Amino acid sequence: MNKTIKIILMIAGVGLLLYGGYIMMNPETEVSLGSLEIASQDNTNAYITIGLGIVALLAGALPKK
Repeated sequence: MNKTIKIILMIAGVGLLLYGGYIMMNPETEVSLGSLEIASQDNTNAYITIGLGIVALLAGALPKK
């Protein structure tokens, strides 16, 4: 694999990991009734994004054959 492609995969992997962590930490919906606040969040997209980041990092880290 070309060195440039490896670097791009590594950068994309780190970016996907950071973005996945960001969308996991911020709640998607929030309902506020007086002093009661309810936050609901589905982390499916965050898990998929983090998984793709890990795959991209592993693909970029593979040794040249």
